[in-house]
Amino acid sequence: MSLQTRIEAKLTQAFSPDRLVVLNESHLHAGHHPDIDGTGETHMRVRIVSNAFSGMSRIARHRAINEVLKTEIDAGLHALALEPAVPGETTRW
Repeated sequence: MSLQTRIEAKLTQAFSPDRLVVLNESHLHAGHHPDIDGTGETHMRVRIVSNAFSGMSRIARHRAINEVLKTEIDAGLHALALEPAVPGETTRW
């Protein structure tokens, strides 16, 4: 199972999102680190809309997502861009 698929499954289970998009942006970062050639799953962007984030600050939302994805982060996920929102909040996407 790909890292992207695992992230999607974990976030779906944890937050029951209305919308979820996990983008592999690794190709955009090829060469910025000697071990990153842009072909793997090193840089991910998570766009998620969920009622589970209601009443949470932006940093609390990020912490909640990071906790769910701790195993992936500890296993070497190099970068994780997070864009969490609740339904009705303005998003950039």
